[in-house]
Amino acid sequence: MSWRFLPICLLLAIAAPHDAFAQEGDATAGAIVFKKCAICHIAETDQNKIGPSLNGLFGRTAGTHPNFAYSPAMQQAGKDGLVWSETSLRDYLHDPKAKVKGTKMTFIGLKDDTEITNLIAYLKQYSK
Repeated sequence: MSWRFLPICLLLAIAAPHDAFAQEGDATAGAIVFKKCAICHIAETDQNKIGPSLNGLFGRTAGTHPNFAYSPAMQQAGKDGLVWSETSLRDYLHDPKAKVKGTKMTFIGLKDDTEITNLIAYLKQYSK
């Protein structure tokens, strides 16, 4: 590769929307990651467990799934405009307590971006 093209490549990488580089993820691998979540959540059906159902998650306003007692912090996050998208969920999964201060979710988060990408692919199956 010629070095004269490096500045152009860097400019394109910086200027391109972040979601343009989003990976599709592996839903099968995401099912394995979801086992960490399945203690409290379910995705396959629209039933709440200790945590709210994640069925139909994408596009849902935070803190609004029916018949679930959300923390005041999660309810406020929804009122403030938090809607679950790939980007917002990725941020939340990295560090739930940093994204929504006062959430009652005790999970410390996922640090591996590949695991998060795969988990998102898994959850997307149940948000159509």
